[in-house]
Amino acid sequence: MARYFIQLAYKGTNYHGWQIQPNAITVQQVLNKCISTLLRQEINVVGCGRTDAGVHATYFVAHFEHTDAAIEEKNFINKINKILPKDIAVYSLTKVDAQTHSRFSATGRTYEYHVVTRKNPFLQESAYLSHVPLCFESMNKAAATLLNYTDFTSFSKLHTDVKTNNCKLTHAQWTLVGGKWIFTIKADRFLRNMVRAIVGTLFMVGRGKITIQEFVQIIEAKDRGQAGTSAPAHALYLVDVEYPRGLFGRSRFI
Repeated sequence: MARYFIQLAYKGTNYHGWQIQPNAITVQQVLNKCISTLLRQEINVVGCGRTDAGVHATYFVAHFEHTDAAIEEKNFINKINKILPKDIAVYSLTKVDAQTHSRFSATGRTYEYHVVTRKNPFLQESAYLSHVPLCFESMNKAAATLLNYTDFTSFSKLHTDVKTNNCKLTHAQWTLVGGKWIFTIKADRFLRNMVRAIVGTLFMVGRGKITIQEFVQIIEAKDRGQAGTSAPAHALYLVDVEYPRGLFGRSRFI
């Protein structure tokens, strides 16, 4: 049995997240069906993580196993992209060893949250429009305090099955890029709903509803009930997943 990594991207608008679940269409479900059809063998694709309903991924990594140890990459890519719907694209196929895992071998992940401050009909499905003025300077000062902490219980979805709510953040910053404000956050791992909860709470800072010190108190409280409402999913993107150097032929494509 051979293991293969695929690098892909998807627009999450029409999907109820990555992970298979009953009575809902998910990215994993569609990939399983399409790759199984192409390779004529039941395939179960394992993702580098799971994204919520409506969340996008400009860079995502997954793996699957197949009895053929010599699947030709170019042929596979051409054929699978003809089968897949237009909002999912596969860009590479790489054979890896049996111990290499798309989720557990990953060492870092990066998300972006996109915000616009005036109506743009071309960004309605891909960025959050804030109707209330935001102070991004204050939001950046609050975001910087996140790097001083490892326990992010206050920003985690309740009743999850994880063993720890600790994450090592290495970057959290708002930048203005081409008329959009983009919040970039990087960590070794993320909790369920964590980024959207952080952004929603930063909005409270930017709107003057809480101070930076109160933002810090929310982190230290380790209580989801004290944080803000989660920001809408449609403006969130998984943009990078990192692996140890030389693990496989990794490349950014968008």
